[in-house]
Amino acid sequence: MSDSHDLPALGKINPEFFDRVIYPRLGAPAPEIIIGPRHGVDYGVVRTGDGCMAMSTDPFFIVPAFGFTRAAWFAFHIVMCDVAVSGLVPRYLSVDLNLPPEMTEAQIEEMWESVHGEALKYDISVVTGHTARYAGCNYPMVGGATAMAVGPESELRGPHRVKSGDVVVVTKGPAIEMTGLLAVCFPQKFIDVGGASFQKEAEDVFFQMSVLDDCAIARRFPGVHAMHDATECGVWGGLYEMAVASGHGLRIDEESIPIQPAIKRTAEMFDVDPFCGISEGTLLLISDPSDVPALLAEFDRNDILAAAVGEVRPTADGMKIVRAGTERPLVHPRVDPYWGLADRLAREVA
Repeated sequence: MSDSHDLPALGKINPEFFDRVIYPRLGAPAPEIIIGPRHGVDYGVVRTGDGCMAMSTDPFFIVPAFGFTRAAWFAFHIVMCDVAVSGLVPRYLSVDLNLPPEMTEAQIEEMWESVHGEALKYDISVVTGHTARYAGCNYPMVGGATAMAVGPESELRGPHRVKSGDVVVVTKGPAIEMTGLLAVCFPQKFIDVGGASFQKEAEDVFFQMSVLDDCAIARRFPGVHAMHDATECGVWGGLYEMAVASGHGLRIDEESIPIQPAIKRTAEMFDVDPFCGISEGTLLLISDPSDVPALLAEFDRNDILAAAVGEVRPTADGMKIVRAGTERPLVHPRVDPYWGLADRLAREVA
């Protein structure tokens, strides 16, 4: 009997499938593992001789329609952001490139020059990898990569540090990735609705799809206890995962979460909930209240939109979203609306 009914058509497998099939089968246990695979944590951590190392693995995601320079920028940041949220310093990268046969040497060179440039900018070294063309490989998943961050264990942030009374902070607002990708891939849709200026404003969101700079600021504040990049299932999915991982409740004021105008208009145009949409570049962080005013001021000085949007509560209080004085449960969206929407739009323009 097939288990296909357990899985979403596109995107990450649902949490129940992960818990039933993946999580119980993780190979040999090791005492040096500080953080292993779990929902709401973007990285795993092992103890090293003089500190610890955070690691995360993701697809190497190249969309030719972005242009190879921009596509590689995105691929690099997707991978490195997942270890930046550990609070340790991103330092190393391993890349496996399983490239489509039709990818030319000139395109490979353009892609890799972009990766190299971003690595130099953030002081990150490529330490190993694999590069080849293979039949059956296709865009956008042209391989995989593992990012590594290092530092003393005292600098490690994660769900183990979260406590009741902490404040929840969100940077940039929801649906960053959904808006940036749709505007680049389907520009005419945006032009038809709001003209070239609206399309350009939405397309410019593309380069907000990174939390490397956000995390570099946040890790200077010892009161920052945990961080998470709001990728698939967006802000609601990310906050739910953080609460479950830390074993706490949440109370979130929806109206306190900033929404950029181009993103709000994009969500309305496609009739989707922006808080459920994929949002690489939105940093969700939990901090001791004492650090929040200075943290928000530092984000502002660096032109990063940010706001305090709620607080951590005891588990018994549950996970709640408040809007206009009315409470509702915070639930995991399970399936991100971006994938189905992008698939439908691609078929419409084909």
